[in-house]
Amino acid sequence: MRRRHLSFGLALLLATGGPVHARTLFAGGHWVAVERPDGRSCAALARSELIAPKGSDQARVSFTFDSRGPRQGELHVRLSRPARPGSSVLLVVGGQPFQLLARGPDAWSRGPAQEGAIIAALRRAGDMRVRFRGHGSGYTDRYLLAGGPTAIDAAVAACSRPR
Repeated sequence: MRRRHLSFGLALLLATGGPVHARTLFAGGHWVAVERPDGRSCAALARSELIAPKGSDQARVSFTFDSRGPRQGELHVRLSRPARPGSSVLLVVGGQPFQLLARGPDAWSRGPAQEGAIIAALRRAGDMRVRFRGHGSGYTDRYLLAGGPTAIDAAVAACSRPR
């Protein structure tokens, strides 16, 4: 079973363009937590339910925690396609909406208060979706949450250790 989790973690890192040499802290459910090679940050990562076609970016989400920096749960979303300029990107976690900051194919949380609220909602929720307008129509990227809270906890614990 351990091999399956490690394979999942490696596959997720490769699919997300993450560092291949990152240390896996946790891999389970649909999430993986990693410590970056430089030891300065940790992240909890997941890819969307729908696997991107070959040659396309994989939609993914990450929560980043710096060991000595300002990011303590910063949410970054890579959308399955670029958002239409001027349109909104809405993260919905268990029915609770969060307006994100967006530019092209990326969206981010708006600050520490929102990041805390998103993580709290994720702990209670059964589903997570990102809704946005692309060129021509609306899109939804869906995420499975099994393993999400544990991956976040692993990333927080690893990056809160004294260095």
